[in-house]
Amino acid sequence: MEDRTTRYRSLGWWEGVTLWELFVRRAEERPDAPALVDPPNRSEIAPGDPVRWTYREARDRADRLAAALVAHGVGPGSVVLVQLPNVAELALTYLAAARIGAVVTPLPVQFRVHELAAVSALTEPTVAIAATNGAGFDHVGLVLGHRSAMPSLRAVFALGDADGADRRLSEILEEEADTSGLDDLTAHTDAGDVVTVCWTSGTEAEPKGVPRTHDLWTAIAYATTDGARLRPGDVLLCPFPLVNMSGIGGMLVPWLQVGGTLVLHHPLNLPVFLRQVVEERVNYTVAPPVLLSMLLADPTTLADVDLSSLRTIGSGSAPLPPAMVRGWKERHGIEIVNFFGSNEGVALVGGPDDIPDPEERARVFPRFGVPGRTWANRVARGIQTKLVDPQTGETVEEPGRAGELLIKGPTVFDGYWRRPDLTERAFDPEGFYRTGDLFQLEDPEHLRFVGRARDLIIRGGMKIAPEEVEALLADHPKVADVAVVGIPDERIEGEQVVTAVVVPKPGETVELRELRQHLRAKGVAAYKEPRKLVVLDALPRNALGKVLKRELRASVR
Repeated sequence: MEDRTTRYRSLGWWEGVTLWELFVRRAEERPDAPALVDPPNRSEIAPGDPVRWTYREARDRADRLAAALVAHGVGPGSVVLVQLPNVAELALTYLAAARIGAVVTPLPVQFRVHELAAVSALTEPTVAIAATNGAGFDHVGLVLGHRSAMPSLRAVFALGDADGADRRLSEILEEEADTSGLDDLTAHTDAGDVVTVCWTSGTEAEPKGVPRTHDLWTAIAYATTDGARLRPGDVLLCPFPLVNMSGIGGMLVPWLQVGGTLVLHHPLNLPVFLRQVVEERVNYTVAPPVLLSMLLADPTTLADVDLSSLRTIGSGSAPLPPAMVRGWKERHGIEIVNFFGSNEGVALVGGPDDIPDPEERARVFPRFGVPGRTWANRVARGIQTKLVDPQTGETVEEPGRAGELLIKGPTVFDGYWRRPDLTERAFDPEGFYRTGDLFQLEDPEHLRFVGRARDLIIRGGMKIAPEEVEALLADHPKVADVAVVGIPDERIEGEQVVTAVVVPKPGETVELRELRQHLRAKGVAAYKEPRKLVVLDALPRNALGKVLKRELRASVR
Protein backbone atom coordinates (compact mmCIF):
# COMPACT_ATOMS: atom_id res chain seq x y z
CA MET A 1 0.00 0.00 0.00
CA GLU A 2 1.35 3.41 -0.96
CA ASP A 3 2.40 5.29 2.18
CA ARG A 4 1.26 8.76 3.09
CA THR A 5 4.55 10.48 2.30
CA THR A 6 4.91 8.94 -1.16
CA ARG A 7 1.31 9.75 -2.09
CA TYR A 8 1.24 13.31 -0.75
CA ARG A 9 4.56 14.23 -2.35
CA SER A 10 3.58 12.73 -5.69
CA LEU A 11 0.43 14.88 -5.63
CA GLY A 12 2.36 17.99 -4.61
CA TRP A 13 0.56 18.34 -1.29
CA TRP A 14 3.86 17.87 0.51
CA GLU A 15 6.88 19.55 -1.05
CA GLY A 16 9.67 17.53 0.59
CA VAL A 17 11.51 20.67 1.73
CA THR A 18 12.89 21.14 5.23
CA LEU A 19 12.61 24.39 7.16
CA TRP A 20 16.38 24.79 6.96
CA GLU A 21 16.31 24.40 3.17
CA LEU A 22 13.62 27.07 2.98
CA PHE A 23 15.72 29.39 5.12
CA VAL A 24 18.88 28.82 3.08
CA ARG A 25 17.02 29.63 -0.14
CA ARG A 26 15.94 32.98 1.29
CA ALA A 27 19.39 33.67 2.74
CA GLU A 28 20.96 33.11 -0.68
CA GLU A 29 18.34 35.26 -2.42
CA ARG A 30 18.49 38.19 0.06
CA PRO A 31 21.60 37.82 2.26
CA ASP A 32 21.66 41.45 3.39
CA ALA A 33 17.91 41.91 3.83
CA PRO A 34 16.52 42.12 7.39
CA ALA A 35 15.42 38.68 8.59
CA LEU A 36 14.73 38.84 12.34
CA VAL A 37 13.86 41.94 14.38
CA ASP A 38 13.49 41.96 18.16
CA PRO A 39 10.82 43.83 20.12
CA PRO A 40 12.06 47.36 20.94
CA ASN A 41 11.23 46.66 24.61
CA ARG A 42 13.27 43.46 24.68
CA SER A 43 15.03 44.46 27.91
CA GLU A 44 11.67 44.22 29.68
CA ILE A 45 11.05 40.60 28.63
CA ALA A 46 14.50 39.03 28.12
CA PRO A 47 18.21 39.68 28.76
CA GLY A 48 20.10 41.59 26.09
CA ASP A 49 19.59 44.54 23.79
CA PRO A 50 17.20 44.32 20.82
CA VAL A 51 18.80 42.73 17.76
CA ARG A 52 18.16 43.19 14.06
CA TRP A 53 19.75 40.41 12.03
CA THR A 54 20.06 40.14 8.28
CA TYR A 55 19.66 36.73 6.65
CA ARG A 56 23.44 36.41 6.47
CA GLU A 57 23.81 37.22 10.17
CA ALA A 58 20.98 34.89 11.18
CA ARG A 59 22.47 32.07 9.11
CA ASP A 60 25.89 32.49 10.74
CA ARG A 61 24.37 32.43 14.21
CA ALA A 62 22.15 29.45 13.41
CA ASP A 63 25.28 27.56 12.35
CA ARG A 64 27.04 28.45 15.60
CA LEU A 65 24.08 27.36 17.70
CA ALA A 66 23.76 24.13 15.71
CA ALA A 67 27.46 23.39 16.28
CA ALA A 68 27.11 24.01 20.02
CA LEU A 69 24.11 21.67 20.18
CA VAL A 70 26.05 18.94 18.38
CA ALA A 71 29.02 19.45 20.72
CA HIS A 72 26.70 18.74 23.67
CA GLY A 73 25.28 15.54 22.25
CA VAL A 74 22.38 16.70 20.11
CA GLY A 75 21.93 14.72 16.91
CA PRO A 76 19.15 13.61 14.55
CA GLY A 77 16.02 12.95 16.58
CA SER A 78 17.44 14.47 19.79
CA VAL A 79 15.11 16.82 21.64
CA VAL A 80 15.98 20.43 22.44
CA LEU A 81 13.72 21.95 25.08
CA VAL A 82 13.35 25.72 24.77
CA GLN A 83 11.49 28.23 26.93
CA LEU A 84 11.99 31.77 25.69
CA PRO A 85 9.73 34.75 25.02
CA ASN A 86 9.45 36.06 21.47
CA VAL A 87 13.04 37.10 20.83
CA ALA A 88 15.29 36.35 17.87
CA GLU A 89 17.05 33.50 19.68
CA LEU A 90 13.79 31.55 19.82
CA ALA A 91 13.35 31.66 16.04
CA LEU A 92 17.03 30.82 15.69
CA THR A 93 16.58 27.67 17.79
CA TYR A 94 14.11 26.26 15.27
CA LEU A 95 16.52 26.94 12.42
CA ALA A 96 19.53 25.42 14.21
CA ALA A 97 17.57 22.28 15.12
CA ALA A 98 16.26 21.92 11.57
CA ARG A 99 19.85 22.20 10.34
CA ILE A 100 20.94 19.06 12.24
CA GLY A 101 17.74 17.01 12.26
CA ALA A 102 16.92 17.68 15.91
CA VAL A 103 13.47 18.17 17.45
CA VAL A 104 12.43 21.35 19.29
CA THR A 105 9.87 21.15 22.08
CA PRO A 106 8.93 24.75 22.95
CA LEU A 107 7.34 25.58 26.29
CA PRO A 108 5.12 28.63 26.80
CA VAL A 109 6.70 31.06 29.24
CA GLN A 110 3.72 30.49 31.55
CA PHE A 111 4.71 26.83 32.16
CA ARG A 112 6.21 26.06 35.56
CA VAL A 113 7.68 22.97 37.26
CA HIS A 114 4.49 20.88 36.99
CA GLU A 115 4.37 21.26 33.22
CA LEU A 116 8.15 21.04 32.85
CA ALA A 117 8.16 17.73 34.70
CA ALA A 118 5.46 16.28 32.45
CA VAL A 119 7.07 17.52 29.22
CA SER A 120 10.61 16.45 30.08
CA ALA A 121 9.46 12.98 31.13
CA LEU A 122 7.81 12.48 27.74
CA THR A 123 10.47 14.08 25.53
CA GLU A 124 13.76 13.33 27.39
CA PRO A 125 15.57 16.48 26.20
CA THR A 126 19.31 16.50 25.55
CA VAL A 127 19.75 20.29 25.81
CA ALA A 128 17.56 22.98 27.38
CA ILE A 129 17.60 26.65 26.35
CA ALA A 130 16.00 29.22 28.66
CA ALA A 131 16.26 32.81 29.88
CA THR A 132 17.20 34.08 33.31
CA ASN A 133 14.48 36.70 32.92
CA GLY A 134 11.91 35.42 30.46
CA ALA A 135 8.86 37.70 30.66
CA GLY A 136 9.67 38.32 34.32
CA PHE A 137 10.50 34.76 35.42
CA ASP A 138 13.77 32.86 35.88
CA HIS A 139 13.27 29.91 33.53
CA VAL A 140 16.94 28.92 33.76
CA GLY A 141 16.49 28.51 37.50
CA LEU A 142 13.36 26.46 36.82
CA VAL A 143 15.29 24.05 34.59
CA LEU A 144 18.30 23.85 36.91
CA GLY A 145 16.04 23.16 39.87
CA HIS A 146 14.51 20.21 38.02
CA ARG A 147 17.75 19.01 36.40
CA SER A 148 18.23 16.03 38.71
CA ALA A 149 14.94 14.62 37.42
CA MET A 150 16.10 14.88 33.79
CA PRO A 151 18.83 12.23 33.36
CA SER A 152 18.87 12.77 29.59
CA LEU A 153 19.84 16.45 29.93
CA ARG A 154 23.47 17.09 29.02
CA ALA A 155 23.56 20.89 28.96
CA VAL A 156 21.65 24.06 29.76
CA PHE A 157 22.17 27.11 27.53
CA ALA A 158 21.23 30.33 29.33
CA LEU A 159 20.06 33.57 27.82
CA GLY A 160 21.55 35.83 30.49
CA ASP A 161 23.99 35.19 33.32
CA ALA A 162 23.20 32.12 35.40
CA ASP A 163 25.31 30.13 37.86
CA GLY A 164 25.00 26.46 37.02
CA ALA A 165 24.26 26.85 33.31
CA ASP A 166 26.70 25.14 30.94
CA ARG A 167 26.88 27.86 28.29
CA ARG A 168 25.79 31.44 27.76
CA LEU A 169 23.70 31.71 24.63
CA SER A 170 25.11 35.14 23.78
CA GLU A 171 28.66 33.73 23.74
CA ILE A 172 27.63 30.78 21.55
CA LEU A 173 26.13 33.11 18.95
CA GLU A 174 29.11 35.46 18.79
CA GLU A 175 32.04 33.04 18.98
CA GLU A 176 33.56 31.33 15.96
CA ALA A 177 32.67 27.64 15.86
CA ASP A 178 33.65 24.50 13.99
CA THR A 179 30.72 23.91 11.65
CA SER A 180 32.46 21.45 9.35
CA GLY A 181 30.29 18.49 10.33
CA LEU A 182 26.94 20.19 10.01
CA ASP A 183 26.42 19.66 6.29
CA ASP A 184 26.46 15.88 6.67
CA LEU A 185 23.72 16.06 9.31
CA THR A 186 21.69 18.38 7.10
CA ALA A 187 22.04 16.03 4.13
CA HIS A 188 20.55 13.18 6.15
CA THR A 189 17.57 15.23 7.37
CA ASP A 190 14.32 14.54 5.52
CA ALA A 191 11.23 16.73 5.37
CA GLY A 192 9.29 13.79 6.78
CA ASP A 193 11.27 13.93 10.04
CA VAL A 194 9.66 15.38 13.15
CA VAL A 195 11.02 18.88 13.80
CA THR A 196 8.78 20.07 16.67
CA VAL A 197 6.71 18.69 19.51
CA CYS A 198 4.33 21.46 20.59
CA TRP A 199 1.82 21.30 23.41
CA THR A 200 -1.89 21.78 23.27
CA SER A 201 -3.13 24.84 25.09
CA GLY A 202 -4.51 22.85 28.00
CA THR A 203 -7.43 25.23 28.54
CA GLU A 204 -9.75 22.30 29.22
CA ALA A 205 -7.41 19.33 29.76
CA GLU A 206 -3.79 18.41 30.45
CA PRO A 207 -1.37 19.40 27.66
CA LYS A 208 -0.63 16.79 24.99
CA GLY A 209 2.46 16.64 22.79
CA VAL A 210 1.81 17.19 19.08
CA PRO A 211 4.72 16.14 16.83
CA ARG A 212 4.90 17.84 13.44
CA THR A 213 7.25 17.24 10.52
CA HIS A 214 8.72 19.78 8.12
CA ASP A 215 6.17 18.62 5.51
CA LEU A 216 3.28 19.17 7.91
CA TRP A 217 4.47 22.67 8.76
CA THR A 218 4.99 23.82 5.17
CA ALA A 219 1.60 22.42 4.12
CA ILE A 220 -0.36 24.21 6.83
CA ALA A 221 1.55 27.49 6.54
CA TYR A 222 -0.23 28.21 3.24
CA ALA A 223 -3.30 29.00 5.33
CA THR A 224 -1.54 32.26 6.19
CA THR A 225 0.67 32.72 3.13
CA ASP A 226 -2.29 32.51 0.75
CA GLY A 227 -5.09 33.62 3.09
CA ALA A 228 -3.29 36.86 3.96
CA ARG A 229 -2.06 37.36 0.38
CA LEU A 230 1.56 37.53 1.49
CA ARG A 231 4.12 38.71 -1.06
CA PRO A 232 7.88 38.09 -1.35
CA GLY A 233 9.73 40.31 1.09
CA ASP A 234 6.71 41.14 3.26
CA VAL A 235 7.14 42.30 6.86
CA LEU A 236 5.29 40.11 9.38
CA LEU A 237 4.66 41.25 12.97
CA CYS A 238 4.22 38.30 15.35
CA PRO A 239 2.58 39.06 18.73
CA PHE A 240 1.57 35.43 19.38
CA PRO A 241 4.12 33.17 21.15
CA LEU A 242 6.34 31.16 18.79
CA VAL A 243 5.46 27.93 20.57
CA ASN A 244 2.48 26.47 18.71
CA MET A 245 0.34 26.64 15.57
CA SER A 246 -0.43 30.37 15.70
CA GLY A 247 3.20 31.39 16.03
CA ILE A 248 4.99 28.70 14.03
CA GLY A 249 2.45 27.78 11.35
CA GLY A 250 0.96 31.26 11.22
CA MET A 251 4.16 33.33 11.28
CA LEU A 252 7.53 31.53 11.35
CA VAL A 253 6.99 29.22 8.37
CA PRO A 254 5.12 31.80 6.23
CA TRP A 255 8.09 34.11 6.88
CA LEU A 256 10.36 31.45 5.38
CA GLN A 257 7.98 30.87 2.47
CA VAL A 258 8.00 34.53 1.37
CA GLY A 259 11.52 35.46 2.47
CA GLY A 260 10.45 38.57 4.33
CA THR A 261 11.16 40.06 7.74
CA LEU A 262 9.87 38.53 10.96
CA VAL A 263 9.29 41.23 13.57
CA LEU A 264 8.75 39.85 17.07
CA HIS A 265 6.52 41.12 19.85
CA HIS A 266 5.76 39.80 23.35
CA PRO A 267 3.56 40.03 25.33
CA LEU A 268 0.79 42.09 23.73
CA ASN A 269 1.56 45.72 24.57
CA LEU A 270 -0.62 47.98 22.44
CA PRO A 271 1.58 51.11 22.32
CA VAL A 272 4.65 49.01 21.46
CA PHE A 273 2.64 46.95 18.96
CA LEU A 274 1.36 50.03 17.12
CA ARG A 275 4.84 51.58 17.19
CA GLN A 276 6.22 48.46 15.48
CA VAL A 277 3.49 48.55 12.82
CA VAL A 278 4.50 52.09 11.93
CA GLU A 279 8.31 51.93 12.28
CA GLU A 280 8.79 48.53 10.63
CA ARG A 281 6.22 49.21 7.87
CA VAL A 282 4.40 45.99 8.69
CA ASN A 283 2.35 44.35 5.94
CA TYR A 284 0.67 41.60 7.95
CA THR A 285 -0.01 40.88 11.61
CA VAL A 286 -2.52 39.11 13.84
CA ALA A 287 -4.72 40.29 16.70
CA PRO A 288 -7.53 38.85 18.81
CA PRO A 289 -11.09 39.85 17.86
CA VAL A 290 -11.68 41.77 21.08
CA LEU A 291 -8.71 44.06 20.39
CA LEU A 292 -9.77 44.71 16.80
CA SER A 293 -13.29 45.56 17.97
CA MET A 294 -11.94 47.86 20.67
CA LEU A 295 -9.76 49.77 18.22
CA LEU A 296 -12.74 50.34 15.92
CA ALA A 297 -14.91 51.49 18.83
CA ASP A 298 -12.25 53.98 19.97
CA PRO A 299 -10.82 55.56 16.79
CA THR A 300 -8.78 58.08 18.81
CA THR A 301 -6.25 55.31 19.55
CA LEU A 302 -5.43 55.03 15.85
CA ALA A 303 -5.83 58.72 15.00
CA ASP A 304 -2.07 59.32 14.66
CA VAL A 305 -1.06 55.77 13.65
CA ASP A 306 0.08 55.30 10.05
CA LEU A 307 -1.51 52.01 8.93
CA SER A 308 -0.79 52.55 5.23
CA SER A 309 1.63 49.61 4.99
CA LEU A 310 -0.79 47.15 6.62
CA ARG A 311 -2.79 45.11 4.09
CA THR A 312 -4.20 42.22 6.12
CA ILE A 313 -4.74 41.20 9.75
CA GLY A 314 -5.38 37.65 10.87
CA SER A 315 -7.79 36.90 13.68
CA GLY A 316 -9.63 33.97 15.19
CA SER A 317 -9.73 31.78 18.32
CA ALA A 318 -13.22 33.25 18.85
CA PRO A 319 -16.13 34.16 16.56
CA LEU A 320 -15.53 37.37 14.62
CA PRO A 321 -18.18 40.11 14.80
CA PRO A 322 -19.27 40.81 11.19
CA ALA A 323 -19.38 44.55 11.86
CA MET A 324 -15.74 44.45 12.94
CA VAL A 325 -14.54 42.70 9.79
CA ARG A 326 -16.55 45.09 7.64
CA GLY A 327 -15.39 48.10 9.66
CA TRP A 328 -11.69 47.46 9.13
CA LYS A 329 -12.24 47.12 5.40
CA GLU A 330 -14.35 50.27 5.09
CA ARG A 331 -12.38 52.55 7.43
CA HIS A 332 -8.82 51.41 6.84
CA GLY A 333 -8.86 49.32 3.65
CA ILE A 334 -7.50 46.37 5.64
CA GLU A 335 -8.82 42.85 5.11
CA ILE A 336 -9.43 40.70 8.20
CA VAL A 337 -8.64 37.01 7.64
CA ASN A 338 -10.66 34.52 9.68
CA PHE A 339 -8.62 31.57 11.00
CA PHE A 340 -9.68 28.39 12.75
CA GLY A 341 -6.91 25.93 13.55
CA SER A 342 -5.18 23.69 16.04
CA ASN A 343 -1.78 22.19 16.76
CA GLU A 344 -3.09 18.88 15.48
CA GLY A 345 -3.58 20.32 12.01
CA VAL A 346 -7.08 21.72 11.69
CA ALA A 347 -6.81 24.40 9.01
CA LEU A 348 -9.88 26.41 8.05
CA VAL A 349 -9.32 29.90 6.74
CA GLY A 350 -11.61 32.53 5.32
CA GLY A 351 -9.50 34.89 3.24
CA PRO A 352 -10.63 37.63 0.84
CA ASP A 353 -9.91 35.48 -2.22
CA ASP A 354 -12.16 32.61 -1.11
CA ILE A 355 -14.80 34.66 0.74
CA PRO A 356 -14.75 38.22 -0.67
CA ASP A 357 -17.65 39.58 1.42
CA PRO A 358 -16.30 40.76 4.82
CA GLU A 359 -19.44 39.97 6.82
CA GLU A 360 -19.80 36.52 5.31
CA ARG A 361 -16.10 35.90 6.02
CA ALA A 362 -16.73 36.61 9.71
CA ARG A 363 -19.50 34.03 9.90
CA VAL A 364 -18.40 31.08 7.80
CA PHE A 365 -15.38 29.12 6.58
CA PRO A 366 -14.77 27.36 3.26
CA ARG A 367 -15.80 23.71 3.41
CA PHE A 368 -12.55 22.22 2.18
CA GLY A 369 -12.92 18.87 0.47
CA VAL A 370 -16.24 19.48 -1.29
CA PRO A 371 -16.11 17.39 -4.51
CA GLY A 372 -15.73 19.53 -7.60
CA ARG A 373 -14.96 22.74 -5.69
CA THR A 374 -11.50 24.29 -5.74
CA TRP A 375 -10.25 27.05 -3.46
CA ALA A 376 -7.66 29.78 -3.93
CA ASN A 377 -5.84 28.82 -0.73
CA ARG A 378 -3.31 26.02 -1.24
CA VAL A 379 -3.92 24.76 2.31
CA ALA A 380 -7.10 23.15 0.96
CA ARG A 381 -5.11 20.72 -1.21
CA GLY A 382 -5.93 17.19 -0.16
CA ILE A 383 -8.00 18.13 2.88
CA GLN A 384 -11.16 16.10 3.51
CA THR A 385 -13.78 17.06 6.08
CA LYS A 386 -17.02 15.63 7.38
CA LEU A 387 -19.52 16.41 10.13
CA VAL A 388 -20.61 13.65 12.50
CA ASP A 389 -23.34 13.63 15.13
CA PRO A 390 -21.48 13.49 18.50
CA GLN A 391 -24.04 11.11 20.01
CA THR A 392 -24.90 8.74 17.16
CA GLY A 393 -21.85 8.94 14.91
CA GLU A 394 -24.17 9.56 11.96
CA THR A 395 -22.79 11.72 9.15
CA VAL A 396 -24.49 15.12 9.09
CA GLU A 397 -25.42 16.28 5.59
CA GLU A 398 -28.31 18.71 6.05
CA PRO A 399 -27.76 22.46 6.66
CA GLY A 400 -28.47 23.85 10.11
CA ARG A 401 -27.71 20.68 12.05
CA ALA A 402 -24.60 20.69 14.23
CA GLY A 403 -22.00 17.96 14.01
CA GLU A 404 -18.42 17.40 15.17
CA LEU A 405 -15.87 18.35 12.52
CA LEU A 406 -13.59 15.50 11.44
CA ILE A 407 -10.66 16.21 9.15
CA LYS A 408 -7.79 14.42 7.43
CA GLY A 409 -5.17 15.38 4.88
CA PRO A 410 -1.67 16.83 4.52
CA THR A 411 -2.00 19.28 7.43
CA VAL A 412 -3.10 16.71 10.02
CA PHE A 413 -0.60 15.12 12.43
CA ASP A 414 -0.13 11.35 12.84
CA GLY A 415 -0.76 11.11 16.58
CA TYR A 416 0.22 12.37 20.01
CA TRP A 417 3.81 12.08 21.23
CA ARG A 418 4.28 8.75 23.02
CA ARG A 419 0.57 8.51 23.83
CA PRO A 420 -0.94 5.74 21.68
CA ASP A 421 -3.99 5.69 23.96
CA LEU A 422 -4.81 9.30 23.14
CA THR A 423 -4.00 8.78 19.47
CA GLU A 424 -6.40 5.86 19.15
CA ARG A 425 -9.26 7.94 20.55
CA ALA A 426 -8.35 10.96 18.42
CA PHE A 427 -8.99 9.30 15.03
CA ASP A 428 -12.00 7.49 13.56
CA PRO A 429 -11.65 4.16 11.68
CA GLU A 430 -11.23 6.03 8.36
CA GLY A 431 -8.29 8.07 9.67
CA PHE A 432 -10.18 11.33 10.25
CA TYR A 433 -9.03 13.39 13.23
CA ARG A 434 -11.82 14.14 15.71
CA THR A 435 -11.54 17.87 16.39
CA GLY A 436 -14.08 18.15 19.20
CA ASP A 437 -15.40 21.28 17.44
CA LEU A 438 -19.03 21.61 16.39
CA PHE A 439 -19.89 23.08 12.99
CA GLN A 440 -22.94 23.15 10.80
CA LEU A 441 -23.39 23.44 7.06
CA GLU A 442 -24.34 26.98 6.15
CA ASP A 443 -24.69 25.79 2.56
CA PRO A 444 -23.04 22.97 0.58
CA GLU A 445 -19.72 24.90 0.33
CA HIS A 446 -19.42 26.64 3.70
CA LEU A 447 -19.19 25.71 7.38
CA ARG A 448 -20.22 27.76 10.39
CA PHE A 449 -18.59 27.27 13.77
CA VAL A 450 -21.09 26.40 16.49
CA GLY A 451 -18.96 25.63 19.53
CA ARG A 452 -16.89 23.08 21.41
CA ALA A 453 -18.65 19.77 21.98
CA ARG A 454 -17.56 19.76 25.62
CA ASP A 455 -18.83 23.33 26.15
CA LEU A 456 -22.42 22.64 25.09
CA ILE A 457 -24.98 23.87 27.61
CA ILE A 458 -27.94 21.61 28.34
CA ARG A 459 -31.17 23.43 29.17
CA GLY A 460 -34.66 21.92 29.07
CA GLY A 461 -33.35 19.04 27.01
CA MET A 462 -32.00 21.47 24.41
CA LYS A 463 -28.34 21.95 23.52
CA ILE A 464 -26.99 25.48 23.44
CA ALA A 465 -23.67 26.43 21.81
CA PRO A 466 -22.11 29.20 23.93
CA GLU A 467 -20.26 30.68 20.95
CA GLU A 468 -23.53 31.33 19.13
CA VAL A 469 -24.94 33.34 22.06
CA GLU A 470 -21.60 35.11 22.57
CA ALA A 471 -21.55 36.29 18.96
CA LEU A 472 -25.07 37.68 19.33
CA LEU A 473 -24.35 39.45 22.63
CA ALA A 474 -21.11 40.92 21.29
CA ASP A 475 -23.21 43.24 19.13
CA HIS A 476 -24.82 44.86 22.19
CA PRO A 477 -23.76 48.54 22.28
CA LYS A 478 -22.76 48.36 25.96
CA VAL A 479 -20.72 45.14 25.73
CA ALA A 480 -16.95 45.26 25.27
CA ASP A 481 -16.30 41.53 25.79
CA VAL A 482 -18.47 38.55 26.62
CA ALA A 483 -18.34 34.84 27.34
CA VAL A 484 -21.21 32.42 27.94
CA VAL A 485 -20.90 29.36 30.18
CA GLY A 486 -23.20 26.77 31.65
CA ILE A 487 -23.39 26.50 35.45
CA PRO A 488 -25.06 23.49 37.11
CA ASP A 489 -28.62 24.27 38.16
CA GLU A 490 -28.89 23.46 41.87
CA ARG A 491 -32.65 22.96 41.55
CA ILE A 492 -32.77 20.58 38.59
CA GLU A 493 -30.45 17.58 38.23
CA GLY A 494 -28.57 17.55 34.93
CA GLU A 495 -29.68 21.06 33.91
CA GLN A 496 -27.47 24.12 33.49
CA VAL A 497 -28.03 27.82 33.90
CA VAL A 498 -27.00 29.88 30.88
CA THR A 499 -24.68 32.51 32.36
CA ALA A 500 -23.39 35.58 30.53
CA VAL A 501 -20.07 36.94 31.77
CA VAL A 502 -19.73 40.48 30.47
CA VAL A 503 -17.06 43.17 30.39
CA PRO A 504 -18.93 46.46 29.86
CA LYS A 505 -17.58 49.26 27.73
CA PRO A 506 -16.02 52.11 29.73
CA GLY A 507 -18.65 54.12 31.59
CA GLU A 508 -21.46 51.65 30.81
CA THR A 509 -23.58 49.49 33.10
CA VAL A 510 -25.08 46.27 31.73
CA GLU A 511 -28.21 44.61 33.09
CA LEU A 512 -29.49 41.11 32.45
CA ARG A 513 -32.83 42.30 31.09
CA GLU A 514 -31.04 44.38 28.45
CA LEU A 515 -29.14 41.35 27.19
CA ARG A 516 -32.30 39.25 27.01
CA GLN A 517 -34.17 42.01 25.19
CA HIS A 518 -31.27 42.28 22.77
CA LEU A 519 -31.54 38.57 21.92
CA ARG A 520 -35.33 38.72 21.58
CA ALA A 521 -35.01 41.60 19.13
CA LYS A 522 -32.85 39.30 17.01
CA GLY A 523 -35.47 36.56 17.11
CA VAL A 524 -33.39 34.18 19.22
CA ALA A 525 -35.09 31.19 20.84
CA ALA A 526 -36.00 31.93 24.48
CA TYR A 527 -34.16 28.90 25.88
CA LYS A 528 -30.85 30.40 24.72
CA GLU A 529 -31.30 33.57 26.79
CA PRO A 530 -28.97 33.96 29.77
CA ARG A 531 -30.59 33.49 33.17
CA LYS A 532 -27.65 34.89 35.09
CA LEU A 533 -25.26 37.81 34.55
CA VAL A 534 -21.75 38.20 35.96
CA VAL A 535 -19.84 41.45 35.33
CA LEU A 536 -16.02 41.41 35.27
CA ASP A 537 -13.29 43.89 34.46
CA ALA A 538 -11.69 41.39 32.05
CA LEU A 539 -12.15 37.81 30.89
CA PRO A 540 -9.42 35.28 31.69
CA ARG A 541 -7.60 34.44 28.47
CA ASN A 542 -4.55 32.44 27.48
CA ALA A 543 -1.68 33.76 25.37
CA LEU A 544 -3.64 33.15 22.15
CA GLY A 545 -6.65 35.13 23.29
CA LYS A 546 -8.85 32.11 24.00
CA VAL A 547 -11.16 32.51 26.96
CA LEU A 548 -10.25 30.06 29.73
CA LYS A 549 -13.72 28.58 30.09
CA ARG A 550 -12.78 26.08 32.78
CA GLU A 551 -11.31 28.85 34.94
CA LEU A 552 -14.29 31.08 34.22
CA ARG A 553 -16.83 28.41 35.16
CA ALA A 554 -14.99 27.73 38.41
CA SER A 555 -14.88 31.41 39.39
CA VAL A 556 -18.53 32.00 38.48
CA ARG A 557 -19.65 28.98 40.48
